[in-house]
Amino acid sequence: MKFEKLSDNKIRIILTMQDLTEKHIDFHSFMSNSIESQNILFDMLEEAKKETGFDPENFNLKIEALAMADTNFVFTITKVYPEAEPAEKSSKRKFTVKRKSLNTSSDTQAVYMFNCFDDFCNLLQFLKKSNNICEIHDLADDVLLYKYKEGYYLLISNIHTNIASKINFYANITEFARCITNSKSFASKLVECGALIMKNNALEIGFKHFV
Repeated sequence: MKFEKLSDNKIRIILTMQDLTEKHIDFHSFMSNSIESQNILFDMLEEAKKETGFDPENFNLKIEALAMADTNFVFTITKVYPEAEPAEKSSKRKFTVKRKSLNTSSDTQAVYMFNCFDDFCNLLQFLKKSNNICEIHDLADDVLLYKYKEGYYLLISNIHTNIASKINFYANITEFARCITNSKSFASKLVECGALIMKNNALEIGFKHFV
């Protein structure tokens, strides 16, 4: 586990797969179980405080969690100063989403909503068991996974229309997720208000870590 103090109000925590194993951190649980994820985060914050002096006490926190293609997991944590009077000391802290900016302009784009992170993992397992992971790398230029409110959204942009397996992939994903109509408008909302969970190719990252 590596800690980087970016400023007095922001730190970055980088974990490898070995770190997750040694510290008994299940990233799947971190993504899908809010109670367990907060316990994991509190433990990381305690260690970060010892290493960098970053003290989140009495602050709300913005959390950005990313699963990277190089098997690293990156958490960027920012303290948010209260606008009114400082909150009373409490063991509870409020976690909010850090907004992202990303260019999603594309003539070929789709958005699929998963009710929970487990549904996304179930899709990955199905694709692997049915040997339908071929062509996934070439499906689109950008395959991103966002969390927005209570759902998880797969944003597929710059789709390669010449991929023969595209129709088969869409038929499979609709068994686990719901296609969002007016995807271009909703994609903008995801970029502005959602939390980016996996970038580069979320499907390939998912196959690597969760299947």
